[in-house]
Amino acid sequence: GEGGEEGGGVFDCLFESSLTTGCIEIIKAKLMGKEIKEGSNIEIDLLGKPLPFKVIYSEPKVTKITEGTRIELTEREIFSLTLEFDEEIQEVYIFEKGIVTIFEDGILILNQKGHKIFNQEFENLKEVKISDGIITVIHNGGKKLTIIHL
Repeated sequence: GEGGEEGGGVFDCLFESSLTTGCIEIIKAKLMGKEIKEGSNIEIDLLGKPLPFKVIYSEPKVTKITEGTRIELTEREIFSLTLEFDEEIQEVYIFEKGIVTIFEDGILILNQKGHKIFNQEFENLKEVKISDGIITVIHNGGKKLTIIHL
């Protein structure tokens, strides 16, 4: 194997339906002694049916399942994304259609997954307001108003 650590670790799984605590013990018994790797897909034979799981988190990354291993099941995977920009973010607004990131001289609108929807620079950006998918940008020293519909 890939050097799994004995006697511990955390093992989080993605599973499509809710399971009782008793099921977790059965799953643990079926995995006992096996090495589990973070990000891998595994199948467990339960009552004659193959149950697919995805290992979404493991500490360490490769864990040998022992009595001391803690197993948790979740019904959906958690999405995480980190974006880095060249300039400092002044403000962030989250609304039903996305995320509005405000910089000193412009705005960037992202969808819920972090993909760019809209990007525009504004001279002398003063204020941004959002309501019902409409974004208003006050700029040019308060003399201009730009309205963006999403």
